[in-house]
Amino acid sequence: MDAILSSTMSAIGLMLGLAFLGIGIGLGILGSKVAEAVGRNPETKNDIVRSVMIIAIVMTVLLLLLFSFIFLLLYFNPYMIQ
Repeated sequence: MDAILSSTMSAIGLMLGLAFLGIGIGLGILGSKVAEAVGRNPETKNDIVRSVMIIAIVMTVLLLLLFSFIFLLLYFNPYMIQ
């Protein structure tokens, strides 16, 4: 039972670490491209910022779904027979 719990914790740590790493890199690249696009066409700033906010909201929702999956693994682990 301890091996299953430690494997679950390792998987959760790996999932969270890779998720935050991916979101951080993705938002960094997105921010640089937004600055580049606004620098080229300043009159399209409102359209660009609106689309970037939609993308950031979608990324946040996906991260919240990951957290719900992690809590599912923590509290309702199918391999932990009690």
